[in-house]
Amino acid sequence: MGSGRIVFLNGTSSSGKSSIATELLQVLDGSWFHMPVDAFHGMRTKKEMDPAELPAVLRRTWEGFHRAVAGMASAGNDIVVDHVLSERWRLLDCLALFEPRNVLLVGVRCSPEELRRRERARGDRPPGLAEHQLGLVHAHGVYDVECDTTTTSPTECALRIRDALTHHTGPTAFERLRRALARTAPLDGGECFP
Repeated sequence: MGSGRIVFLNGTSSSGKSSIATELLQVLDGSWFHMPVDAFHGMRTKKEMDPAELPAVLRRTWEGFHRAVAGMASAGNDIVVDHVLSERWRLLDCLALFEPRNVLLVGVRCSPEELRRRERARGDRPPGLAEHQLGLVHAHGVYDVECDTTTTSPTECALRIRDALTHHTGPTAFERLRRALARTAPLDGGECFP
């Protein structure tokens, strides 16, 4: 069985990734799974924990999420991933785990003003989180397709992504990133990508 496809939505908190993912499940042919990283964070115990332990717990959560996505895809499932690549290691981990030719990397952008408005309306995110993430999540600079949700609806974005998935030719952004970083970005174990 071949590896499933991954539509990888990368953007800041409140940028509209989950809304696009919901629409993608309606417009893409076949059976697709939406795997948002927030769902994995939501599974964690709500008990108080030592603040010194939190970074390690969060790192393990992200690493587990990446491996769950890779496992679902390796079993032949098509996945829509909702992610925030705000730390370099997250991208490197995904590049090492996912079949690069099967990943369509989507940049989900939104204006700072609209991000602030959405954060206020949601009320479940620290103020300024999305704006802080802006310079981080898109730092790698390479996408197969980009959407700006400031003025574009989730449905329009989903249709654009569906078209890109259907008509994409040439190396994917994941293939290009993996090649570009292969010699310069060792994994935690000190080895570069295979």
